[in-house]
Amino acid sequence: MRHRTPPPIKVRNVQRKVRVSTPSLQRFANTACALVWEHRRPRAEIASVPEVTVLIVSDRRMAALHKGFCGLAAPTDVLTFRHGEIVISAETAVRQARMFHSNLVCEIQLYLLHGLLHLAGFDDVTAPQQKRMQRIQNRLLATALRTCSRRSLSGARGAQRRTYSGL
Repeated sequence: MRHRTPPPIKVRNVQRKVRVSTPSLQRFANTACALVWEHRRPRAEIASVPEVTVLIVSDRRMAALHKGFCGLAAPTDVLTFRHGEIVISAETAVRQARMFHSNLVCEIQLYLLHGLLHLAGFDDVTAPQQKRMQRIQNRLLATALRTCSRRSLSGARGAQRRTYSGL
């Protein structure tokens, strides 16, 4: 069934190693989902899923998912599944934030938006796809952060400097 409005999005923190503010991330997710909805591609998964679920997990859980679904035995930053699940590793986000002189909130926001764009039909397998996806991702991230900063979303400052290019 195809929807005419964005599906609801729910953020759940199911790990205990890294402190994550779920309410502020939920506010960002609501804004980002609405923005991505406006840019979805024809026949995008996001139009047919009843709900988008964002899970914040540990590296251990992410590594198991990465191995099970991609055959790679290491954690990754974000995995997106066709039925509306976006899985984000909090520990990997901490490491990447240090590497890119960012912060945890900015990294997780970036991964969440990246996952939503995959559900909206964007891909980043080839160089032209990566360029197109990164361009729209940067534009939507800036818009989402401006919108959320008006609502006092903590951690938004500095996120525009970091762009997702995968691991």
